[in-house]
Amino acid sequence: MANQLQFENSPYLKQHAHNPVDWMPWGPEALKKAKDENKLIIVSIGYSACHWCHVMERESFENSAIAQTMNRFFVSVKIDREERPDIDQVYMLAVQLMTNAGGWPLNCICLPDGRPIYGGTYFKPHDWQNILLQIAQMWAEKPEVAFDYAEKLNNGIQRAEKLPIHPIPDQYTIDNLNEIVAPWTEMFDKKEGGYQKAPKFPLPNNWLFLLKYGVLANDQELLDHVHFTLKKIGSGGIYDQIGGGFARYSVDHYWHIPHFEKMLYDNGQLLSLYAEAFQQSRDPFYKRIIEETVVWAEREMLAPNHGFYSALDADSEGIEGKYYSFSKVEFNEVLGNDGALLGQYFNITEAGNWEEEKTNIPICAINADQLATKVNMSADEWADFLKISKKKLYDYREKRERPGLDHKQLTAWNALFLKGLIDAYHSLGNSHFLELALNNAQFICTHLIQDDLQLLHQPKDNNRAIAGFLDDYAFTIEAFIALYEATFELNWLTKARQLADKAIALFYDGSQKTFYYTSSEAEELIARKSEIMDNVIPSSSSTMVRQLKRLGLLFDDENYIAITDQLLANVFPQIKTYGSAYSNWAILLLEEIYGINEIALTGNKAMAFKNELGNYYIPNKIVLGGTEENLPLLEHRVGKETKAYLCKNRTCSLPQDSIQALINYI
Repeated sequence: MANQLQFENSPYLKQHAHNPVDWMPWGPEALKKAKDENKLIIVSIGYSACHWCHVMERESFENSAIAQTMNRFFVSVKIDREERPDIDQVYMLAVQLMTNAGGWPLNCICLPDGRPIYGGTYFKPHDWQNILLQIAQMWAEKPEVAFDYAEKLNNGIQRAEKLPIHPIPDQYTIDNLNEIVAPWTEMFDKKEGGYQKAPKFPLPNNWLFLLKYGVLANDQELLDHVHFTLKKIGSGGIYDQIGGGFARYSVDHYWHIPHFEKMLYDNGQLLSLYAEAFQQSRDPFYKRIIEETVVWAEREMLAPNHGFYSALDADSEGIEGKYYSFSKVEFNEVLGNDGALLGQYFNITEAGNWEEEKTNIPICAINADQLATKVNMSADEWADFLKISKKKLYDYREKRERPGLDHKQLTAWNALFLKGLIDAYHSLGNSHFLELALNNAQFICTHLIQDDLQLLHQPKDNNRAIAGFLDDYAFTIEAFIALYEATFELNWLTKARQLADKAIALFYDGSQKTFYYTSSEAEELIARKSEIMDNVIPSSSSTMVRQLKRLGLLFDDENYIAITDQLLANVFPQIKTYGSAYSNWAILLLEEIYGINEIALTGNKAMAFKNELGNYYIPNKIVLGGTEENLPLLEHRVGKETKAYLCKNRTCSLPQDSIQALINYI
């Protein structure tokens, strides 16, 4: 018999529909059942591409004895963390406070009112069964113990990430930045790139800040480490050398063995990062990464409605990474006479290059392209040879069972990938990237923005419409501002401003000077939290504040800038405590200290000027322009002649008649 999850749209929830556990989706029915029957609630959170979520399902949730315990003593609720990040945020914080660790699967045992009393991540079957029985006995015999602990824990949840309101400094200085960066660089892994720890996550926003800082501060040593890291990531197994696209992280120090799931949000951010790195260095290696990643996303993640799907699973045929690996025998069978050369290029060995016997994950040395000179190929010939060879390997791989696809279309993740496409367009000048971006933006407008200008978190399904969270607004605003800079079509900037005003109305607390993650109109949970720290994805607050700064400059709106100034002041003391966890706030600080170059391009050939500007890396800029005086900075500057203006701190340069002159002026 299937449980209630059979009626859900989420692939993750559907995966549990035939468990013997009487799972229920989160909602009033489950919460009422717990209160009516005075039962504790098991809140179990995961996502479809999560390997250890699958393991715990096989070991515990498909175990009839464990299911019997769960069904007898608890109300069991399954949640897709990507569908309900607001619920995940609260219970993840609870588990972190209890255990000083977190991750997925996330399992929390809660009072009937939803307040947590116990939690953790993955549990072995024997341990999970024992914990359930012990807590059930405690609830039956000493419920006051549970209530007392829940009260203390809930107080900790309410206090966490609650920042005091600080006075706004007269100015921030380069010394402030140096105090942040100096301890940050001590964590660098000079041998393998990234940081001195495993597993290794790409953390795109970290390297984006450090790239921008390295250029503006003229710190060549730091820049070298950024590029070294990007080369190591792009050469390792964390990057799919055959099919393009990045896995979520590597389990080792070497970027070699990935945790094979591919997430849309990682790939969108990494597109942006590699696009900026290409602009700064003009390294063709980055160009290849960008192009292959876009090809992967268009081929495997793009829906007919022009929205992108969420993720590809790590497993196929029940084995992690099986789809992506090769034995030397099958590698040579596919490539024939080229097998020896490409085996050297991809480090394919008879014994295998990871724990699975005689199995290889294709990886490259960061200088692997130098093989071209050994076989007397030009750079173009080598690029064509690699493309043809990778296509043969990909076609062979496609005959296998593919990893599962999570077909959710999440607003924030689509916006992140949309921004990545625009950045790739600016760097490479490929108009197809812009076409994909415009189609995706239309998907957002059609399926995710409602008539009252409120955003949905994902398109409506038969069960429900989930209201957008702050990250949905923040990343969509960021993407629409970027689309304006790519097209000079004012409607994108207008939409961004409308969404910003809606976000301020729904999420901003003027008395506390903070943005909450959930709307004031959303379902009330046990806590309403702000998301301050930047993680694998920049926080919703830092992204929102950075975009308000840009809108404030573009529309000359002091209210936006005042909010930005106050929230940065609140967070500023935290940044130097752990720069890596505040990297997007650090970008905002960088722009405060070095200023933002507001570049206005006007006249009949403004778009040609904009395209030429893409050949230069300017880490701190806003670009606006066209042939109409539709923004404050364009007033009295638009004519038939094409001109470039540089404005900064309410002061503009004389008109320049070429991009080269503008660059010289900068």
